[in-house]
Amino acid sequence: MSKLRKICVYCGSGPGTDPAFVAAAEGFGKIMAENRIGLVYGGGAIGLMGALARTVRDHGGEVTGIIPEFLMSRERALRGTHELIVTRDMHERKQLMLEHADAFVALPGGIGTLEEVVEQLTWAQLGRHKKPILLANIKSFWDPLCALLDHMRKLEFIRYDLSVEVLVAGRVDEILPKLIAAATAVTEDEKKMTAAVPEQM
Repeated sequence: MSKLRKICVYCGSGPGTDPAFVAAAEGFGKIMAENRIGLVYGGGAIGLMGALARTVRDHGGEVTGIIPEFLMSRERALRGTHELIVTRDMHERKQLMLEHADAFVALPGGIGTLEEVVEQLTWAQLGRHKKPILLANIKSFWDPLCALLDHMRKLEFIRYDLSVEVLVAGRVDEILPKLIAAATAVTEDEKKMTAAVPEQM
């Protein structure tokens, strides 16, 4: 049985137009810290990323930021984290996020957030890891993606033998229980992925 030690959270470098998004980031950050689950995230100090990381840090939680060198100034890397890892590029960033985390959560965000969570779904679909992946569907933000995935399944572009489970939670207090339940079915060995695999895909 696998234990959740760290969760990688993908989310926007902007706050979005609805205050509920920032509130969700802060709410989940508090839940993570209170449950002694470390945060792995994109390293920025702005938007939902900053709100989430500061909340985890300010409530005594462990924060690992992973940020490419070229984004250090644009996303204003958050100082005072437990660990800040500066990578050569986006590929290395995503690889290290995978290696450091036991599960993945996507809060609302933009193209980068979408790309990161879809890449994790792809790796899981191809059998490279079995770590839980969850969409935090705050204010129905991820409804269009869920509808697209259903559309792909109906047209058999996502076939039965290539299906991957995507967890969905509408409220932040649902996220951790769903991840814990999913993680109980994953062994430590099944969570592992060799460093060379993403470059080979």
